[in-house]
Amino acid sequence: MFVRWAEAPGTITGFYRLLIATSLLTPLFIRQSIRLGRIEKKLLLFPLLGGMFTAFDFALWNTSVQYTSAANATLLGNTAPLWVALIAFFFLREKIKGVFWLGLALALAGAALVMGSDFLVHPSLGFGDLLACAAAVFYAFYQLVTQRGRARIDLFRYAWLVCVSATIFIFAVNLYLGNSFTGYSTRAWTVFFATAVVSQVIGYLSVAYALGYLPASVVAPTLVGQPILTAILAIPLLGEIPAPIQWTGGAIALAGIYIVHQSHRQTREETPNA
Repeated sequence: MFVRWAEAPGTITGFYRLLIATSLLTPLFIRQSIRLGRIEKKLLLFPLLGGMFTAFDFALWNTSVQYTSAANATLLGNTAPLWVALIAFFFLREKIKGVFWLGLALALAGAALVMGSDFLVHPSLGFGDLLACAAAVFYAFYQLVTQRGRARIDLFRYAWLVCVSATIFIFAVNLYLGNSFTGYSTRAWTVFFATAVVSQVIGYLSVAYALGYLPASVVAPTLVGQPILTAILAIPLLGEIPAPIQWTGGAIALAGIYIVHQSHRQTREETPNA
């Protein structure tokens, strides 16, 4: 919604989202640095990569919304859990039970029903859809890198470093595209600030916090709950009442998320030192 309301290039909305969030998080970064001391240089690679992946995620997804429906972009953007699971299983050698894949499939299927995307009716990939798919891959890489970075770096400093890194990368993207950084309406600046506070500071801090305690393969499927929350918020904010199929999809997605978490709990019990 923020990307559409801004009426600005998607990469510009992403840039100011990150720049403003960096400013808001700076006092917390300074406080933590005074309390905890310097971060080892070798650990800075994680937030650097996390920022790069975030920048490309924002640039691609924010642009995709301008070429395809919001429903399609959200649905395809929510395929990130699939990429996280596949990378974790095949490349990182994480132990993933068969029941996990059932939970993931239910979560993604439920999200698709909630979104009511026209992609399900006309399954073809246009330019915007491909951008959303690519964004999901970068979001998956962000979560996997953050899982490892948060194991050694505290929440607020990690989030600030990611914002700084992402701001620099998406600034370069805007320069390459020739986008103007000025000349936007008061409404656009209000949206820039709102998305920085709601989506970046609150949203990404929550994700980074979770990744400090849970593997990305568990956090990513849980984030499929976003379309469910969107549908619920649409009732009072937009006056949109979800159709029965959407309520059904929400129940299926929640069941899938529950199964994923149960699978993780069982794995931890079997390998207590993991």
